[in-house]
Amino acid sequence: MAEFRVRVSTGEAFGAGTWDKVSVSIVGTRGESPPLPLDNLGKEFTAGAEEDFQVTLPEDVGRVLLLRVHKAPPVLPLLGPLAPDAWFCRWFQLTPPRGGHLLFPCYQWLEGAGTLVLQEGTAKVSWADHHPVLQQQRQEELQARQEMYQWKACNPGWPHCLDEKTVEDLELNIKYSTAKNANFYLQAGSAFAEMKIKGLLDRKGLWRSLNEMKRIFNFQRTPGAEHAFEHWQEDAFFASQFLNGLNPVLIRRCHYLPKNFPVTDAMVASVLGPGTSLQAELEKGSLFLVDHGILSGIQTNVINGKPQFSAAPMTLLYQSPGCGPLLPLAIQLSQTPGPNSPIFLPTDDKWDWLLAKTWVRNAEFSFHEALTHLLHSHLLPEVFTLATLRQLPHCHPLFKLLIPHTRYTLHINTLARELLIVPGQVVDRSTGIGIEGFSELIQRNMKQLNYSLLCLPEDIRTRGVEDIPGYYYRDDGMQIWGAVERFVSEIIGIYYPSDESVQDDRELQAWVREIFSKGFLNQESSGIPSSLETREALVQYVTMVIFTCSAKHAAVSAGQFDSCAWMPNLPPSMQLPPPTSKGLATCEGFIATLPPVNATCDIILALWLLSKEPGDRRPLGTYPDEHFTEEAPRWSIATFQSRLAQISRGIQERNRGLVLPYTYLDPPLIENSVSI
Repeated sequence: MAEFRVRVSTGEAFGAGTWDKVSVSIVGTRGESPPLPLDNLGKEFTAGAEEDFQVTLPEDVGRVLLLRVHKAPPVLPLLGPLAPDAWFCRWFQLTPPRGGHLLFPCYQWLEGAGTLVLQEGTAKVSWADHHPVLQQQRQEELQARQEMYQWKACNPGWPHCLDEKTVEDLELNIKYSTAKNANFYLQAGSAFAEMKIKGLLDRKGLWRSLNEMKRIFNFQRTPGAEHAFEHWQEDAFFASQFLNGLNPVLIRRCHYLPKNFPVTDAMVASVLGPGTSLQAELEKGSLFLVDHGILSGIQTNVINGKPQFSAAPMTLLYQSPGCGPLLPLAIQLSQTPGPNSPIFLPTDDKWDWLLAKTWVRNAEFSFHEALTHLLHSHLLPEVFTLATLRQLPHCHPLFKLLIPHTRYTLHINTLARELLIVPGQVVDRSTGIGIEGFSELIQRNMKQLNYSLLCLPEDIRTRGVEDIPGYYYRDDGMQIWGAVERFVSEIIGIYYPSDESVQDDRELQAWVREIFSKGFLNQESSGIPSSLETREALVQYVTMVIFTCSAKHAAVSAGQFDSCAWMPNLPPSMQLPPPTSKGLATCEGFIATLPPVNATCDIILALWLLSKEPGDRRPLGTYPDEHFTEEAPRWSIATFQSRLAQISRGIQERNRGLVLPYTYLDPPLIENSVSI
């Protein structure tokens, strides 16, 4: 007979405690104990509690391998068993008669009656678990997870996604917490009520004037939104949004003018000034291009019974000497030059030039929402999340490293498939290209997607924007990428002693292979790895996953409301076709081109919600669920947190000198995961 002490920690969240009865079986090298009840006088397992229990094993089971946790509802006399009650368990600590403590991290909800098997907390790759009982447990855990979390093809040509229809169908471990869910719907309800009371959501007509639009602008004010309202017509602000706005990923250095964008020296002489030319500036590297060509011929939507229009513009920009601002030189609203596709210039009539810039901003909306935001920052993180849950067991070091960066991603994406990207909902009701246009854009982009675009250092080099001044997305993003990369490198170094150890980890290889097949649809042309051969490749890949799920999402999501609150700065749709000649634009025609009142308000409401985390936050590098139990990874986590704090101090110091602070990549404001 052997006595063990069992210490149990219950989570602090609302509803984390349970009335159910809990017992444990201890599995060792010599056998397994019967279920041992964890029962003291009074109520056990209340939220936030840490409780000690003494259990007696009838026989010695040898060295402890596993802990089986059994949960069942209590049985009342005459009434029988009660309904099962969920329980969030943080961890178990087992103290044998001889030897030190054994910690079993859990950090899971246990729903209903059932059994959960836990390994001792030391992280182990697949080849490091030599005992057949442990190997079998890993396989059984993954089989159960693969049955629970299944793939489906959501739309042709899209990354695959979780096979669940509504958030009500999700199990508790991937659902919003009660507090986060309540806050989300409270925010949505109050914002919807305000718009409804003002009578804006039901008004299908045009805005009467720019002044009338200020009614909606007063809905919620932020420093970024205020700045956009004050400066939206200025060329310098228009150009700066390609660097630090909600879509800072498209601008690239222009080494030669595209043949279908016939800008001449005479057109741009007033901006470039005397003594230079387009060719000279191209050679100096001071010209940049933003090309929305992927929008060419895209399907458009019908809003309030009226067909909408889209453009595929090309924008040439000039970095003025010294620390001067980036400025637009020329805009062409199609990919086909000719008499019906004039090149608009800063020297044109005010309304011609403003309308051309507004068409570019509309293209930015469509490109950003369908690709930069939905595809790259939601659908791909969902792929990473599902593959992690399906292919990496709880004890795997990569599971422990990645699981905080998957928190709530399956919930928000399932909710998006309910409320945003389905017929009759926001994208269908109120965007210029609608669901069909979104889907077509995603299909096109999936064929172009490449690995370098997902890895920030390579993306910056490929676009040739290493030295353009005032590019805070690049500056802050590169610092965060570097901090994540060093952290990942330290963790990989602990558990993978050689390149061969990476190659031999079958669970890791299955994870990478599933991401390649389900997320990137087996497209070898993408350069996305289908296997990993070296520690260096593994570090880059895992860094890409964590950066995409945290910093990249924050950079392209948190500023959505700032950009759209003053709608002319980011119109979601355009009701008149792009101009085919100059000299005809007027204030009245400009307003008639902008989206109707109800679509404007619909989008602003949605983007306000998507820019605002509804509580229950976990900033980047914050890991309250302590999956790692060894000293080495814990030290790496603390070092990572210290690096992020240092980056934050530098960003805040710089921002004090900026008219418009760039805050989207300040580490305390970055969520660990895609959760909104």
